[in-house]
Amino acid sequence: MAGSVTLERAGATARVRLANPGKLNAIDMAMWGELRSVFERLQALTPADAPRAVIVCGDGGQFASGGDIHEFASFRFDEAKLRHFHEHVVAPALHAMLDCDTPLLAQIDGACIGGGLEIAACCDIRICGESSRFGAPIAKLGFPMAPAELQLLRRVVTEPVLREMLLEARLHDAAAALRAGLVHEVVRDDQVAARTAQRADALAALSPQAARINKRTLRQIEQGGPSAAERRAHFNYAASAEHIEGVTAFIEKRPARF
Repeated sequence: MAGSVTLERAGATARVRLANPGKLNAIDMAMWGELRSVFERLQALTPADAPRAVIVCGDGGQFASGGDIHEFASFRFDEAKLRHFHEHVVAPALHAMLDCDTPLLAQIDGACIGGGLEIAACCDIRICGESSRFGAPIAKLGFPMAPAELQLLRRVVTEPVLREMLLEARLHDAAAALRAGLVHEVVRDDQVAARTAQRADALAALSPQAARINKRTLRQIEQGGPSAAERRAHFNYAASAEHIEGVTAFIEKRPARF
């Protein structure tokens, strides 16, 4: 049975759920396509219709254990098919996540391996449980990491840690992931969902406009910008309702209503 990626909406927060029963939510080819579609749909929403935070999680107490190895023989041994998979299936899905202006929080239960690690790396905030494990032990399978995916991981994993993961096929526990800055918080395994929801709710109470602009500016910086035009456009928020409300609420010593 193929896995699935579903979008659930509850008030100001949405949830993107990875599910592949019996396979620790391994990401199959169809799931990569669904992941791309979900985040392209989210990005296409107007700011008024978009959720204020999105939680990315796995089903059944696991995040995601990597790619679905049972599919590998159907494409990995053909150079053209292999290139197409990484550059036209996986990379666009991950970049759809990176291009999403809505803040993304990873609720990491259990395994966060390979493709699961790449998906988590696309999230802005990552919370995991004490028993979570992180890595990309693909050297055991005889292949390297694709350039676009390696570039993405390098954004959040220091080069020494990344070299350990790839060259030694080393898995890191939650404490090591926290020290390396790969996750922002480690909690008890039975508290991961609640803590992630709590942080998502707190984030959703802040200015969604500020969050979207901050994420766009961070992308521009990563791409060598912002350009002169992007710098000018950045300040278009000056007369916006959220900007006025936030400053006015502070002066009036009351909570802002965004």
